[in-house]
Amino acid sequence: MPQLMGKEIGPIGFGLMGLTWRANPCSEEQAFETMRAALENGMNFWNGGEFYGTPDHNSLTLLDRYFAKYPEDAEKVVLSIKGGMGPSGIDGSPEGVRRTLDNCIKLLNGRKKIDMFEYGRRDPNTPLEVTFGVIDKEYVQTGKIGGISLSEVKASTVHEAAKITKIVACEVELSLFATDVLDNGVAAACAEHGIPLVAYSPIGRGILTGQIKSLDDIPQDSMLRHYPRFQPDTFPINIQLAHQVEEMAQKKGCTSAQLAINWTRAVSKRPGMPEIVPIPGATTADRVNENAKVVELSEQDMKELDETLSKFTPAGARYPPSIPMEG
Repeated sequence: MPQLMGKEIGPIGFGLMGLTWRANPCSEEQAFETMRAALENGMNFWNGGEFYGTPDHNSLTLLDRYFAKYPEDAEKVVLSIKGGMGPSGIDGSPEGVRRTLDNCIKLLNGRKKIDMFEYGRRDPNTPLEVTFGVIDKEYVQTGKIGGISLSEVKASTVHEAAKITKIVACEVELSLFATDVLDNGVAAACAEHGIPLVAYSPIGRGILTGQIKSLDDIPQDSMLRHYPRFQPDTFPINIQLAHQVEEMAQKKGCTSAQLAINWTRAVSKRPGMPEIVPIPGATTADRVNENAKVVELSEQDMKELDETLSKFTPAGARYPPSIPMEG
């Protein structure tokens, strides 16, 4: 079983973003049922964010209420929280560090310690050693949080960060629909420094679930409507990968989502790769139960997927131009 912060976690983690960061979030009752299902399935590594929602309804406010109701679950969860957003965007200044971390700790209300904290993006205006210096000296060494993680970074930042302080994890997008980190040096850098890689969006923002057949299946108020890969000119190209994954999943006797999630796990077994922990999100217990299933992929399965990927190039960037990537 993988380990993070010296604690054993399940092979598949759980992303909290969808429970609060959407136009019409699910009810608290449904969210709690989903979170309990995650723990019951061994998905005890949870990933959330200070800016996943509104100041009054985000991952941290939800966790506060959840652990108030289920205090016995707090010690079972390894919690990763991302923050760093100031009034004018990402703020890695000493003042920005204190603001975001003090707020995150305050919102949790003493119910649960943050095991690892990560800036959602690197602040281009503040040296990394300044940002991490404050986090390490004032929060990690004093025991207020457990450790420092990275989010959406390039390989050079992984190397730079590892020289400054101990990095406990690195969160990046990785799926059959977004394999960039396997080729741009990020995964290799993580492996070199013994940093586990946390794979967000392992089901390609939903396109690899088999549930999205056309653009009409994406709600009008969904953020995906603004993403380059979900536009009228790109979607018909990108959905072809989903169709091929669905065909392979049927032969394997699993769902498309299960095949996609477990592909990320299988990649970590290859030479030169770090430990990889996928964190699929879900808003229902049924979806959690599906995503949690461990499916072992054979060498032949991986070879077929390799061949499929070699013939496929995603159309469109991973994010809109307004959202920075790979800091």
